[in-house]
Amino acid sequence: MDFKESTGLYLIAGGVIAFVLAQSIFFLVKAWKQGEKLGIDKKKLRNTITSSAVFTIPSALSVLATVIVLAPSLGLVIPWVRLSVIGNLLYETKAAGDAMASLGQEGGITSTITDPAIFAGVAWVMTLGICFSLVILPFVAKPLHKKVLNLGKKEENKEETTEKKEKKSGGIAGFIDLLTPAVFIGLIGAFVARAIAGKGKPETFGDGAGVLSLITLVVAVGASLILEFVAKKFKIAWLEPFVMPIGMIIAMVIAVVAYNVLPPELAVLEWRG
Repeated sequence: MDFKESTGLYLIAGGVIAFVLAQSIFFLVKAWKQGEKLGIDKKKLRNTITSSAVFTIPSALSVLATVIVLAPSLGLVIPWVRLSVIGNLLYETKAAGDAMASLGQEGGITSTITDPAIFAGVAWVMTLGICFSLVILPFVAKPLHKKVLNLGKKEENKEETTEKKEKKSGGIAGFIDLLTPAVFIGLIGAFVARAIAGKGKPETFGDGAGVLSLITLVVAVGASLILEFVAKKFKIAWLEPFVMPIGMIIAMVIAVVAYNVLPPELAVLEWRG
């Protein structure tokens, strides 16, 4: 099993992470110098850096949770380096699961990969798939950004009538506003359906829905709703970005507790749609 966490992999991953950190520091220094040139108060610059650093904590918690989910199957290195660059929870788990299924690995991301060829295949799928966004961004990002800005300027020059407000939901800006949540809801829907209905072979534990998947789903949704309610009710602005990662971690902890507390025949009970 050394192929998952060999010295060579750690060196490659360390080099990638070092590059990302160096890039971040480079642009941080450039931004600070530019802020000084513009005459921005140093206190405001420090506050901006601090708030930006705090804002990354929820994302870091989500990354940590996803690494924990993928580590039993893929080891620590690949999930760590993938999620430290441009990865995310939904994509990485979906890509890894689909790649493992295509390569004949039963049990999805809950099973341990013992074949180096399957491990390499999954790593390539996760890496090449996410790189597609980097390929298309240089071609579509700037023109799309210009159109959105032009649309915003045109709308600012018009009177805020009811008819014109309705038109704001159309066009490129409206399409983007609808596309992002639609894609997110679609991906979430796929995971929810898997947790309820399940699929796969009956003889493979973790390949279908079951008591643990339902408990995890209900706890994650319930914890997130409660945290969101508390954040809005008591106007705790800093809590809002932490709702999803905290909900995930709570659900994972409860799943582990349930597995050890429930009767064995109930804890491993599964069904498939």
